[in-house]
Amino acid sequence: MPRWHLDIDRYLNPVVAPSILPRLPYPIAHFCGYRTEKTHRSIPLGNLIVVFWSVIGIFATLSLIGLIGQNVPSFESNGVPVIVGSFGAAAVLDFYAIESPLAQPRNAIVGQLIASVTGVSICRLFMLSSNFESIRWVGGALSCAVATGLMALTGTVHPPAGATALMAVADDQVAKLGWFLIPVVMLGCGVMLLMALLVNNIQRRFPVYWWTPETTGEYWCREVTPGERPSVETSHDNKSAACASTSSGDLEMATSIEDQPLVITKGLVQVPRNFYLSIEEKKMLETLSLRL
Repeated sequence: MPRWHLDIDRYLNPVVAPSILPRLPYPIAHFCGYRTEKTHRSIPLGNLIVVFWSVIGIFATLSLIGLIGQNVPSFESNGVPVIVGSFGAAAVLDFYAIESPLAQPRNAIVGQLIASVTGVSICRLFMLSSNFESIRWVGGALSCAVATGLMALTGTVHPPAGATALMAVADDQVAKLGWFLIPVVMLGCGVMLLMALLVNNIQRRFPVYWWTPETTGEYWCREVTPGERPSVETSHDNKSAACASTSSGDLEMATSIEDQPLVITKGLVQVPRNFYLSIEEKKMLETLSLRL
């Protein structure tokens, strides 16, 4: 049977700009998740410290989002709920499971954007029916399913976004917002990300990467001879050699060396070419390698 597989990062990573964090003043870069070899120390903190900062971060963030929601006139006039329900699940990821690929900024922001757009679109489509209330549950199920599929294909799976897509159809208060749900969700995601950067980088590290732990920006870093047309296609074997120190995770990753066993060491993941990993599995291994 043919094995169909789409790795969108193969096409996106070469044209995604290299990380600018190494060029920022270190105090700023530190609170954006950047660590050098000298400052990156995997010291076990113990679960009590992790729980403490999680409680502080979740309480402060959800309180701030609620405070903003109550003091924005357009929110009140449009009947925006004080806190969108899916933010509770997102807060658990962003302040407790901060090393999970599902909690990284790409997933948290883009996943919620995809889910909110999908949810509102399907809700508007189903509202064209005179029997909307009787088939609303079908729209909610379809919205969550389609949003999950789109997130999976784009490498932006974020479980709370599934709840956003479902609520955009099934929850009457959220469904009434229509397209206004998108800026509401994006504002909440932005506030949560800023708070996560502040709280999580006091004793821990967040994010592990912004876009991907793999190398990015080969298209912009490669030398082009006169008359040569630049190409975004990069050899799979030369992916980590094209542009040194440009990984979004700021620690070099190596991938896919043919006829070799699966190897995971600090900052290095080697996957045999004939060994299949999903996008989430691959990111999880790369995240684990950064903790060694």
